[in-house]
Amino acid sequence: MTDVSGDYDCHRDLGPYAGVADFLGHVATDRPRLAARHRVELHAIAPGLDRTARPAAEEEPIRFHPARRTACLAYGAAEFVAAWADRLRRPVTVRFSHVAEADETTRELIETLVRRVGSSPLKLALRDGGDRPATVADPAPEAVRAALGDSLARGFYHHAARVARDGRATVTPVDDLRHWWAFTTGLATALVALDRPTEALGLYDEVRATTDDRKITMSAAYSTAMLYARHLPAGDQEPERARHWLERALDLAAGLDDPRQRTISTVFYEQGLALLDSRAGEPDRALRLIDDGLARLSAVLAPGERPQDLARLRHNRAQVHLALGDPVRALADLDTVIAHDPGNCEYYVDRAALHRAAGRYRAAIRDYGTAIRLGPHLPEAYYNRAVLQQERGRVDRARDDLERVLAIDPGHLDARIALVNLHRERGALDAAEAGARAGLARAPRDAALLCTLGLICSERGSAAEADDLLTRALAQDPELVEAWTNRAAVRFERGEVAAAVADLDRAVALSVAPVPRFNRGTALMRLGRWDEAARDFSHALAQPGLDRALRRDLRAALARCQRTVAG
Repeated sequence: MTDVSGDYDCHRDLGPYAGVADFLGHVATDRPRLAARHRVELHAIAPGLDRTARPAAEEEPIRFHPARRTACLAYGAAEFVAAWADRLRRPVTVRFSHVAEADETTRELIETLVRRVGSSPLKLALRDGGDRPATVADPAPEAVRAALGDSLARGFYHHAARVARDGRATVTPVDDLRHWWAFTTGLATALVALDRPTEALGLYDEVRATTDDRKITMSAAYSTAMLYARHLPAGDQEPERARHWLERALDLAAGLDDPRQRTISTVFYEQGLALLDSRAGEPDRALRLIDDGLARLSAVLAPGERPQDLARLRHNRAQVHLALGDPVRALADLDTVIAHDPGNCEYYVDRAALHRAAGRYRAAIRDYGTAIRLGPHLPEAYYNRAVLQQERGRVDRARDDLERVLAIDPGHLDARIALVNLHRERGALDAAEAGARAGLARAPRDAALLCTLGLICSERGSAAEADDLLTRALAQDPELVEAWTNRAAVRFERGEVAAAVADLDRAVALSVAPVPRFNRGTALMRLGRWDEAARDFSHALAQPGLDRALRRDLRAALARCQRTVAG
């Protein structure tokens, strides 16, 4: 067995995943077959483990990883370590120092490890403070720029922001405009990824006030447009201002000396216009822009050159085909996209959704699995696969996927609610209640969770608490049909039939679903309002796709009303 014990220095000055990457490397050496099953996350955390890895490009990549990816990496790495630790024959202590001064990636992974391996023979000793590590960081602008590009490409945005700020402190736009711009736009990119777009907007304003360099102001104009189009908070997004900055970027691109670069930049910026057109309800116009862009881009690129650029355009076109109601062409584009760029998990998630809509469940589950592998451990792919598994009656597999979602992202409310409901449907009320209360500890005003816990309390016979929870749910979301329906059921069981009818009146006004009509009809019968009850039952029976048992109950109730009125 490889000796993994020792003191691993985690100080942020040593970079993302300092210390923990070395520890994972030692574990991978000890269990290479196990490491092979976790190679995506391990190679992302510790690139030295990947003998085929190439240095990240100095310039910005075509796409950036979402900031939440590091939580997915931490989950996968913790599962790897836990599987290794379960086979230990004796206790092993691993010491991590400078934990309080560690990079955000390192702290996130250590916290995940602590939760996952708490009862195993592996013991983690965490220490703050101590001597500052000796670093060999090269302050030369070229080296700082390379480190920035690497951090951005790998999705380590807190570190990228620190590197970019350090870089900006060493140069000025007067003596080194090229590097100053690289550090400034790199900082803006990191801030956007960290959900701080307003600060990024201020940086681009600073750029425009500092230089009139064509290429720099062109890029800044496009980036500003994307902030207004998609990254600023919803209330601050301005499509017309985004269009203004896109047109400014296109004007500047038209003046580029190199005709090839002129075409590439123009096509790239026009995709922003296509996005705005599609959102504005003009998908035909968006489609023309994308088709024209693909033709012009293909004409200037050599075979096999810039495949990710072509894939991105075809992905955009697939979304427009969907907006136009043409899933067949959307699927054809996604097939081509994946062939061009098979390493992008986003494309598999989109294609899985199309497969699912067409009833191709095996293909959808397969694509979600690929997205999970490439993501890696993408919570939305686990969640969507769980929904499919549950629809197909594979309850245990659905539960496993939902539990994985919450292990990666404890704040994923949809997964929390789905898992609680799954427990409730299986009669595991203790697990259901514990899950609902855990969710409400994170989101105490979430209407769906309040409603679900209210239903659980009702099933446990705690009618007063159920009524209170459902009332709180309705205070948060007065259009939540399930809450009106469930509170009506609670009040009906307590003998408050008129109050139940009033709640069901609200549910019926909000939904055409047959169950609120059936329930209201039942309550109306209790009040002796037989004609009104019969109308509710008849209306519910006219709805398409009724469950066989519900149809039977509705017919029986309607017949009873008709006999009573006739007699």
